[in-house]
Order: sequence, then C-alpha cells, then structure tokens
Amino acid sequence: MHFLGRAATVLLVVLGLALAVSWPEAGARAATIPAQDVTVRIKRIEHFSIGRDTDGYGPLTFLGGLEVLSGNRNLGGLSGLIVSDDGSRMLAVTDNALWVEGRIDSNADGRPTNLRDVRIAPMIGPNGIPLLNQDRGDTEAVTLDRRAGELLVSVERVHEIYAFPWPFEPEARGRRVALPEGISHLRSNKGMEAIASVSEGPLAGTLLVIAERGRDNAADMPGFLIGGPRPGTFTVARDASYDATDLAMLPNGDALLLERRFTLRHGIGMRLRLIPAAEIFPGARAVGTVLLEGGFTDQIDNMEGLAVHRDAQGHTVLTVVSDDNRSILQRTLLLRFRLDLP
Repeated sequence: MHFLGRAATVLLVVLGLALAVSWPEAGARAATIPAQDVTVRIKRIEHFSIGRDTDGYGPLTFLGGLEVLSGNRNLGGLSGLIVSDDGSRMLAVTDNALWVEGRIDSNADGRPTNLRDVRIAPMIGPNGIPLLNQDRGDTEAVTLDRRAGELLVSVERVHEIYAFPWPFEPEARGRRVALPEGISHLRSNKGMEAIASVSEGPLAGTLLVIAERGRDNAADMPGFLIGGPRPGTFTVARDASYDATDLAMLPNGDALLLERRFTLRHGIGMRLRLIPAAEIFPGARAVGTVLLEGGFTDQIDNMEGLAVHRDAQGHTVLTVVSDDNRSILQRTLLLRFRLDLP
C-alpha cells in the first residue's frame, strides 16, 4: 500500500510538471520555419508492459516500439497519423500545424527498428499563409480520402477541416471543407479530435468524425457521419476518464478508436476500442469492445495518433504515436501492434 501511494504521488507530480514545463514558444515559431530535415535519435522499446517479457494482449500482439528524441524543438506534439500501405512511411500532423514525414524501418517480424528521413514543414492555408499564423494551429487529426485523392486535417477550437492534395506535397495549399452546422457547437478545445475517411464496407464514402469530449465530462462523445450513404449524427459511449484522440478504419469497414487518459486525477492511460460498422448509423449510441487498455506500468505517454496498414503477410498492423506536449518530462513514442481478429 505504501508503494502504491508513493507511485501515485510521483505520477501526479510528473503529470503536473509535464503540463507546466512545456515549450509554448516552439509553436509560436513553427509558422516561420522552412521545411527542413530533422536529425533524430532512437531508443528501441522491446516490450509494452514494464517487467513483462510476453507481448500478447488478447487479439493484439505488441511488435515493438521506438522512443524518438531530437534536438529540434519543433519535432513533437504528434496528434494525428497516417502510414503508407506497406507501413514503411509515416505522415503525422502536430498540434501546431506542422507536417512530419519519416521512414519507418522494420525487421522481418514487423518490429520497428528505426525512424529516419524525418522532415517537417508548416501547413499552408488557402491564402498561402501558414495555418498557425491564422489562429488555426491546433491541428489534431489527419486521414486520407482515397476517393477524392486528398488529405483531410481537422482543426480544433475553430472546428474546421482542410483538404490537401494527395500524393503529399508539403508546400501545397489546403482548402476549407464544408461541414455540417452541428460541428460548430462542439466545445472549443474538445472538438474534432478523431476523423477517418471510410473507403470500404457499408460506410464507404463517409467521413467519420468523433469529438474528443461531449458537452460535459459525463456526456457521450458526439459523432458525425459526413457524406456517404447515411449522413447524420451518432454518439460514442464515454468512460468519464477517457477522451477520444484518433480513429482508423479496418479493412472490413469496422472502426478502431484510440482513447487516452492524461489527467492529474486519473493518471495516464491508453485504450483501443473496436467499434463495428453495424454500430455506426444516424441516431446510434456506439459502445464497441475494448481490445487493450494500458496504464502507468506500460510504455505509453499521451497517446494521440493511430494508423492501420496490412503487412506483406496480410496481417493488420496498428501504429500508435504520442503527443509529448513538447515537455521535457514526456516522450514521443511510436508503438506497433498486430491485430488478429476471428
């Protein structure tokens, strides 16, 4: 009991300092920096749970992870993620409107071994000015709309989505996307945290949006089906200690929701929830099934980005990244899991 008490105290101190000892000026400078290469150092993560040397978690198998370190203070704050079809390249967005590109090396077992060729660039708005310089820097999620050939990026606080050309061009200008009026009523800093363009299954052609939190801490999370065969609104059941942070689609059209807990009261946590496509329709309250929950004894941080790809053997692989809040007490992590469902 004494040990648990001390551990909880340490956790509270770390979380408090992590939120206080950050580098806000890095975001202020991001809009004026040019696109540039970034040198990184890597620490490999062999096991997900500290003190445990097995990596099976129900339908999930931990493949390995990387801790990414850099002297460039603009590399951090990863909040949304996509990966290439083979998982060898990543494109992330940061919470201060930067693009982050990189190449992920893996061994034959799918374990990530290195992150290289990292490059950052500011996101450019429709008028040629970086989004950050227009009070649109809180970019939280990115998804690839394969049908339209566009990258869609959500911006919190102003409740906007911008579309950028695909294949990716860092200097390309975005265009603002028309959205349902109800999105403007989301809470300022609890808005469009999770978005996913659906290309397969019964929801094909739909842009799924899930807000970070509802109208209050006990309310379910608002969801929107934009376009597609059945546009409308739905909700996602919320555990009072978890917020939605990203969304990715499985090959069969089901959705995976990444949730995080990062508060002084509840500590840190990461959760992956499977939401079948059959639970997502106008008027629905989606509940889904929790596949994995990680906490203080696992290799997690403020987990915010989720992407899905298939490996050469046809396995479904999940990539999860963290937002370090540009705090010296937090980490930028890249974790990979294999998902084996019946």
